[in-house]
Amino acid sequence: MNLEYLARAAVIALAWLAVVNLAATAAVAMAAPRIARGSRARGSAATWLTLRLLPASASVIFVALLFLPSYFRFEPRDPSEGVDVTLAALALAAAAIVLTGLARGIRSWRRASRKSRGWIRRARPIALGAPLAAYEIPIDAPMMALAGVIRPRLIVTRGLVGALTAEELRASVAHEIGHWRAWDNLKRLAMRAAPDFLFATRAASAIESRWAAAAEHAADRRACEDSDARCALASALVKVAKLTPPRTPLAEPISTLVDGGDVASRVRRLLDDSEPRRGGGRRARPRVRAAASPRPRCNRAPRERAALTAGAMHPLETLAQDVRYAFRTLRRSPGFTIVAVLALALGIGANTAIFSLVDASRARALPYADPTRLVALWGNVQRARVERRGASYPDFLARR
Repeated sequence: MNLEYLARAAVIALAWLAVVNLAATAAVAMAAPRIARGSRARGSAATWLTLRLLPASASVIFVALLFLPSYFRFEPRDPSEGVDVTLAALALAAAAIVLTGLARGIRSWRRASRKSRGWIRRARPIALGAPLAAYEIPIDAPMMALAGVIRPRLIVTRGLVGALTAEELRASVAHEIGHWRAWDNLKRLAMRAAPDFLFATRAASAIESRWAAAAEHAADRRACEDSDARCALASALVKVAKLTPPRTPLAEPISTLVDGGDVASRVRRLLDDSEPRRGGGRRARPRVRAAASPRPRCNRAPRERAALTAGAMHPLETLAQDVRYAFRTLRRSPGFTIVAVLALALGIGANTAIFSLVDASRARALPYADPTRLVALWGNVQRARVERRGASYPDFLARR
């Protein structure tokens, strides 16, 4: 196994990494809007995390589990063909996204570590009843953050402790503990460092924002065991959101109380969960109901009729709608369309070339009678130091 053989394996592996990554990026970019319209996946953080990491994980798994074992098992040790321009360009693109993802992850990690160290230098320990270290920093702006990936610390400001009641502070701490138990900071870092082409598209930011919102809802559910805790957390969210400027989520692996999700939808869901049904189907208003805007009652009859109509549609009509929607989506994004077409063309062309090569060299029988009985004869001339000399017909008759 020489160096040229290993270098060629690395180039082809990187090329396959780029091709699979492009194909998975195209699939995720087209599937994300449809999944976003589904009510079931709208609140699933695992769904959005899987979509965001799918291009990187699919390409790495394909190269590690399929290409490399096949290459080292079937590829001859002295290949005659070299590396063409297409393979080199794809390998350079794959190396670029890997290095770019690694740089993004390191930069995000360092930025979060620098911010966390700055907070800790000015902080003092505070007892909040949390299973992890908690610190209070002398800042009047209300903020609660879970900083760190391996050894996270809970950071609260003096303004937050003064603005919240004991019940609201307890519910807020439980919310951040929910982020800690779900390893949300590690997931944020993984999305920042994912080596893929999806990061350069608008679909990546949309998926990350939806994951952040779903993760906040999941942390809210973990934090609230009863209606009192849900009401306390809803009240804390309203208080902190009024005093905190909006921030951009997923900039670094730090989970805060009001970042990463729509506070209004979180408060609305908490209040809906905290309203127990009583006699006559009416709901009791919680004490923080005034914090949320009033909502009209939803009429379910139109939705039920729409569901029945959709269920009665012919499968060909549904297929036609899907095809029209796909063409409209491709027409609105010409850049994405070009990338998707190129990815499909490269993937189909590479698969066709590999299949043709395997079929011609291994699968298809040779054009001779009894090809399995064919043998190759050669000889070595020791006096002339000649190896693998071709055999003549008299040599064949002598050996026969």
